[in-house]
Amino acid sequence: MTAAGGLVSAMKKAAQLGMGEIWPVPSPIDDIIGIETARGTLSVVPATEERLFRVRVHIPGIIWDTPGFTWEIGSTDDLGLLVEAVVAWREGMPFDELAARFMFLELDEFARAVERGEPTALQWADLLSAEFHRRQWDLLRRLHTDEVLRHMFPTISHGAVRLRVDLFDGASRQVLVYEPEAERYEVIHTGAPGADWVEVPTGDLITYLRAALNEE
Repeated sequence: MTAAGGLVSAMKKAAQLGMGEIWPVPSPIDDIIGIETARGTLSVVPATEERLFRVRVHIPGIIWDTPGFTWEIGSTDDLGLLVEAVVAWREGMPFDELAARFMFLELDEFARAVERGEPTALQWADLLSAEFHRRQWDLLRRLHTDEVLRHMFPTISHGAVRLRVDLFDGASRQVLVYEPEAERYEVIHTGAPGADWVEVPTGDLITYLRAALNEE
């Protein structure tokens, strides 16, 4: 990798050996590269003390953008195999075939839900059952009972629940909902000009969020 001039150059050279094509995107973080795909952005992170390449998927499609949703899908010390897997992922190979062909990949339930087009329902279920997020359970349940809001993709960000209209688009409409104490809510419409936290009465919360997320 050093002889090739770094990880990006090494991956490009390996790809040119008949494995396919990759287009790494620039990263402000040293030694990390990303490859944009229709199923999120793959990031390749080399280990610091051994020859090992960790592969992660990030949604939305910019690795260092926040907020986001990132999960690790495996690691390998074989650069050629790594590039083959990246190319296959980018070209849309079904997850079952990816798992069978590239044994180092760990395609968990969320990754498979992405392929089935069902990640939002799984994410709600995971958050509502995770002890780590017990403090947000009441708020999550309140939001999930609404027939519109349950179709928004939820994440937890610094103790607040983030709802995003489009899982795969980091610029899509989204809000943060924070419950500093029981039955008291603060909301910020992220991305809106001059956005700031607004206290919203309990009885108006669902209506307020629906309006914020459905603005054109």
